[in-house]
Amino acid sequence: MIVAVTGMAREARLISHRGVIPVVGGGDAELLEKRIDAAIARGGRRILSVGICGALCPILRVGDVVIASEIITPDAVYPTHVPWTRELAARLPEALIAPIAGVDLASADRDGKAELRASSKASAVDMESHVAARAATTHGLPFAALRIVSDGAHRSLPHAAQVALHPSGGVDMPAVLRSVLRAPLQILPLIRTAWEAEIAFAALLRCCGVLHAGFARANLGELVLDVA
Repeated sequence: MIVAVTGMAREARLISHRGVIPVVGGGDAELLEKRIDAAIARGGRRILSVGICGALCPILRVGDVVIASEIITPDAVYPTHVPWTRELAARLPEALIAPIAGVDLASADRDGKAELRASSKASAVDMESHVAARAATTHGLPFAALRIVSDGAHRSLPHAAQVALHPSGGVDMPAVLRSVLRAPLQILPLIRTAWEAEIAFAALLRCCGVLHAGFARANLGELVLDVA
C-alpha cells in the first residue's frame, strides 16, 4: 500500500486509488505526522508526497512538475528513494528532478522565497514533504515526492490565500471572507492565485492518471523497491 501525503483534500481525491491510502495534512505538521503513522499502521509500505507547491527556482512556471531528489529542511536532508524516483521520472519525462524545501509555515512572500532558495538551493517548497520524509525515515520505508508548481518564485500570495487552508484540507471560506473584507484590494490577486491553482490542479490530474496506471504493478513490486 502507498501512503499518499497531501496538504489538501482535493489533492487526496485526485490521487485516491485502489492500493493508496490518502493522508491530508491541512497545514498542521504535527497532525499530519500522526495521520501518517496511522496510515502506516493500516498497511502502508511506501510514502509518496504529492500535490501542489510553490516555486523557488525562477525558471519554474505554474503547472511544471517537480520530482524531489531530496527534501531539505534547516535541520536535515532526506534523500528520496532512488529507484522509485527514477520510475516516476520515466513515467513523467517532462518533470524536473530537483531538491524540494520543506517548511511548517507557508512560504508565500517572494522575498521569503528568494531567501529560502538561497539558503536551501531547493527548486520548490511545500508543507508536507518533509513530514512525510521524516516519517519514512523513522519507519524505514521508501519515500518519494512529486509536486506541481502552483505559484511562481516571483509571486507573493495574497493574505486570503494564505489563510484559506482548513485543518480538514478544505477551504476555510469564513477565513477567506474575513481577510477580503479587511483588505478588498487583494480580490484581483486572489482571483489570479485561484486561476493559477486551477492550472496546477489540471497538471496534477494528468500526473495522477499516469501514476494510477503504475500503482498496481508498483504495489506488487514493493519488496523489490524496499530492498533496491
